Formats: sequence, structure tokens, C-alpha cells
Amino acid sequence: DLVFGPPFEERFQRVRDSLERSNLDPHDPDQFILDREVAALLRELVPDEGVGAAIAEHLALLHHGFLYWSAGGWIFELTRTGAATLLGAPSSPEPPEQPIPPAYYLQLPERVVWGELAPQAPHEPLDGMFVRPWPAAGSFVLAIFGVHPSRDGFTVVEVDGYPEELEPEAEAGRFAPRLPGGASAGLFSIAAPDDLLALAARCRPGVLEGSRCAGPGRRPHQPIPIR
Repeated sequence: DLVFGPPFEERFQRVRDSLERSNLDPHDPDQFILDREVAALLRELVPDEGVGAAIAEHLALLHHGFLYWSAGGWIFELTRTGAATLLGAPSSPEPPEQPIPPAYYLQLPERVVWGELAPQAPHEPLDGMFVRPWPAAGSFVLAIFGVHPSRDGFTVVEVDGYPEELEPEAEAGRFAPRLPGGASAGLFSIAAPDDLLALAARCRPGVLEGSRCAGPGRRPHQPIPIR
């Protein structure tokens, strides 16, 4: 609703129908942007002055948002307890072999995880991430930073691949807080795009368990807690 407006369900349905008629692969960004309905919706989203990176960021947001919706609107909500356990874990768990939703949104606890997205820039809180998992521990990720009612917009960071394997000591401190007083406040930090891939990998077993427990009565866009 925040990005695409309240009638986004109807808009995304038009996009899906158009992609099917054109025989375009919705998972391929190069084919996705060729669709007429996608191009029209993108023109509505991008500000008049938007050029270059702004167009790429809006397209990434539209693409991830559409695939999230198309997969059934899965939201997994990491609780504060779950965040403290997973982000403070000494190593990444082995990813589950069982299938999980092909696209979902991983909601983070409010103002618990922060990222410095540019040198000397203010730290921004991580609201959550669109995740499209690969086999093993890889993912397409679009992270959403800085969502606030008083702010006109937010920041997105797109990354894909497999998280770098670190030595045990480095892995244990991967999400160590970089804000002053962050440790005593129970905060965590994203220091590099690779950390987003590692966060998605650490949460994958919880996503699997949550999707199992949701059952047939699950409603789209209804948060499922990861504890």
C-alpha cells in the first residue's frame, strides 16, 4: 500500500495477465521491463526527475514486490528474541533442503538492525527485505531501509549471490553494532551488502518452519513470526 497504492492487487493482476499473454518470464528483469503494464506502472512510480539509478531502484522494487505478491504474499516477522538469537549466532546454520516459498518479505523488529549505507552518512534502520531464495544459501535480496511516517520515501539496497564464508570469530561478530551504545541497547548493524545475504541465510530455517506451521488457512500478507 505504501509504495503501489491500495489497489495494488488489481494492478499486479493486470501485470500478471499481461506477462502471460506476452509469454514473458516474470523472474527475468530484462523480460519483465519489456511488458507494457510493467512499463506503465514504472512510469507512475518514478518521480519526474528520476533518472539513472532512481529508475533501476524503482524497477527493482517493482520486480521484487510483484514476485512477492505472485508467490502468495508471504511475510515472516523476526521477533526481537529471534533477532537476538540469529544475529548473535556464532555461525550460519545449514540451509534446509526442503522447499520454502519462492519469494517472501522478511520483516525485522523496529529499529533493531541498522546500516550505514554510505561513508559518513546517518545510519538507517532496516525495515525488512524481499527475499527470493536460491538453492543452498544464496538469494536475491532487496533490503528496505529508513521507513518512517515523516519521511517521503526510503532507501533500497539490492544484492544477490551467496554470503561469503568467514572465519568463526568473524562470523560471530558479523552483525556487531556500529552505533554508539548499540551493544547495551541490543542493536545490530549491517556493515556490507554481503551481510544482507548472510541474514537471509540465517533466517531460512525459521522461514521453512513458519511456512510449515502456517497451514492452509494462511491469509496473504499476514505476518508469520520467527522466534
